[in-house]
Amino acid sequence: MTTQKYLTGPQVLARYQITEMTLHRWQKNDKLAFPEPLKINRRRFFLEDDLIAWERNRAAGRAV
Repeated sequence: MTTQKYLTGPQVLARYQITEMTLHRWQKNDKLAFPEPLKINRRRFFLEDDLIAWERNRAAGRAV
């Protein structure tokens, strides 16, 4: 059984060294294709595997 790791909104901000406003803009930009979070009680949780895939796509010069 594999466990999936989720990062909170603040952890994502720290990971990319961005502000809350930047994260908001990334999520609203369809061309950027930033992963959608799982929302529980108004908190956001981002699947780490989705973030890694997004990083790889960005490094390869393409957005999914």
